[in-house]
Order: sequence, then structure tokens, then C-alpha cells
Amino acid sequence: MAKPLLSDKQKQELNLAILDYLTSNGLSAAASALSTEAEITDFNGDGLQRYSGLLEKKWTSVVRLQKKIIDLESKLSAIDPRKPLSNNDFLPSVPASFVLSGQHRSTVNHVTFHPLFSTVAIASEDATVTIWDAETGEYERTLRGHTKGVHHVTFIGEERNGNLLASSSSDLTIKIWDVLNEYHCIRTLNGHDEIVSSVEFIGIGDFLVSASRDKTIKIWEVATGYCVRTINAHDEWIRKAIPSPDGLSLASCSNDHTIQITETATGNILSAITGHTHVVETIAFAPIAAGKTILAALNQSGEPAVGQFIASGSRDNSIRIWDAVTGVNLFILTGHENWVRNVQFHPNGKFLFSVSDDKTLRVWDLSQPQSDGGVKCICVLEGLHNQFITSLAVHFRRGIVAAGSEDATVSVFKCV
Repeated sequence: MAKPLLSDKQKQELNLAILDYLTSNGLSAAASALSTEAEITDFNGDGLQRYSGLLEKKWTSVVRLQKKIIDLESKLSAIDPRKPLSNNDFLPSVPASFVLSGQHRSTVNHVTFHPLFSTVAIASEDATVTIWDAETGEYERTLRGHTKGVHHVTFIGEERNGNLLASSSSDLTIKIWDVLNEYHCIRTLNGHDEIVSSVEFIGIGDFLVSASRDKTIKIWEVATGYCVRTINAHDEWIRKAIPSPDGLSLASCSNDHTIQITETATGNILSAITGHTHVVETIAFAPIAAGKTILAALNQSGEPAVGQFIASGSRDNSIRIWDAVTGVNLFILTGHENWVRNVQFHPNGKFLFSVSDDKTLRVWDLSQPQSDGGVKCICVLEGLHNQFITSLAVHFRRGIVAAGSEDATVSVFKCV
């Protein structure tokens, strides 16, 4: 026997909503028949105010959702997943196109884009995640479930159409949310003993990697929520762990001032990278396009390997570009006057974005090496936020940049 779609309570509420509709529209015979068949004895037509107009409201909501689904399906069908990343030289400029505000009560810890659509997810210290449309600046919904600050949020990749969202929190958990089912939380992952600093999907999304203050990296199976591997690669709080573009290796950064490159399948350390003199806050693998730019800047020929180069940002106020295979420091980017909180590569591979506690967003041209061992900073955006800028996201397909801040807002720049 098939499992009923509605619980007894839901059936009762549906009957009462229908009865209200029939009564309100003068359909007394039908209302009387429903009352008899459904054994409704406590409805007097106006006593249960909570059901007044409920059926029409639900119907309107369904119609609106159907329209949105049709629109999203149309957008999805128009997208060619084989389309190369943008080679447009888009750059943000002030003022911002939108400032997403009014929904968070505390620091924005992280911001991320859906891989295909203009949806942006914001993780906050107020224990919530909010969902917005970056094209219009429209607020869509709030995800509640974490009991402490949310540190990181990420969508599954375009191979899975961005259908899952993962979040990590100070409540020691990771949550997985079903994007297609109104962001319903479908799984909670437990296993870390301290704050979960970051979470990312690996490869096509069968697994997740997380980093924690408990000094471990964990790999999780998405379908079951089981932890399949624990990696001990650092001596202090691990701020971030990310997979290489092919998912074969992981990079992690820590309060111990180091970056570690480990093999995903075994957890074996492939290279240990040192050079920063303070906490390493953030890391990002260079895409192939950026690898080509870096090789050209070094006057080297050939094709870059997947995951060959990595960028890092530190509390020593510097950004560094590394050869992830050899651990050699290639460039040191100086200019920020406070902690560097996030770095992101531009999809064309030519630029690197960074944000800092000095409240600026900077753009670095990787094709212009400088005599001081860095690369040229071609743009400094100031006055974006009143407090520290904590996070940065770049939409590879839509030319949108977003920056989150301790002032509980996110600035969105529509660059094309």
C-alpha cells in the first residue's frame, strides 16, 4: 500500500480550508456534504480565522512556483554545459549594483553563487543562510537549522545542476539542503569536534571535504552522510580545505601558517608549503586559464597541469602565488593594509580578486609581473562597506562579483 502523501493533521487542515472556501462562496450544499463525509463538527463558518482564504493563498503560491519552475527549466535548457568559461575582461566598479541587506543580524561569513543561475547564498554568524537573486537583488528565503554561526556555504557543481547546497557551522555540523525541494535540509553530518570552518563538494559531487578547528580534514559521502576519511595534516585550526579542479588532490590552509597539498584518495601529504608569517586565511586553485597566464608571466612555455598553481591570502597582509607541486613561491602580492580574507581567480585567467579587513577589494593583473616580485594591482575599490570585508565570490558565467562584510550586508556588482 502506498504511503499517504498527507498526515492526518494535514488532511484535517486541508478539509477545513476547502470548507472555508465553499462556505465563503455560498456553496452551502457542497459544504454540508463535505462536513458530513469528513466528519467536521466544529466549523462554524467564521470561528476558525486561520483558515480564512487559505485555499486561495495556497493555490496562488502553487501557480507562482509553477511559473518559476517553468522559467528555471527554460533557462537551464538554454545553457550549454560545454560552453567555455567567459573570456570577458569584466571588472567590478563602484557603486555596487545592489546591496543585499535587512535579513542578517550579524557578520556575513561567506557568500557563494549557484554554478548556473544568478542565485547567491549567504552564510552568517546569526546561524542562518539566506538565498537571493543577484540579478535583481531580490531576497528569496532564509534557511534555518544551524544553532550557531554558519561559516561556509557552497553549491554542488554544474554537473549536478547546482541541485544541492552544503553549509558548515560553529555548531560542529554540516548540513545538506535540497535546492529543488524548497531548500529542505535532507542530511546533517556529525563528526567534527570543533567549529567546521569550510565545506566544499569534490569533483562531480559524490563527496564533500570539510575543514575544522579540531585540526582535521574530513571527507564525507554525500549520499549517506558517512565520514569515509579523516586527514591529519596540520598542527592548528584548519581555516579552509578545497579540492583541485579534478578532485584528485586537496589544498588546506591553517593557523599554523602553512598550506598542505594532500592526495584525496589516501590523505597522503604531497607537498608542504611554507612562507607566510601569520595565519593563512584563504586559498584558491588556479583554473587552467590562470595557469597559462602565470606560466607566461614566468616566461615559461608549455601547458599547466590541473591544480598546478594556487593562490593564498594571509593575516600577514600578503597574497602569494605558489607552485602547488613543488611548493615554490612564485609571486608575493603586497598592498593590502590588513588581513587578506579571500582570493578568487577571474574566469578569464588574467586577474585575481582579493578582499581584506582594510575594507577594500583589489584586482591584480597576473600578466604584469613587477620588479618587486609581485604582480600589478590595477584596481582598488574602497568605500564598499563600513566594516571588514570577509568574503568574496565570482560568478564564472554571469560576470557578477559579490563581497560580504561584518556589517551584515553583501555588495553585488553586475559587471557585464
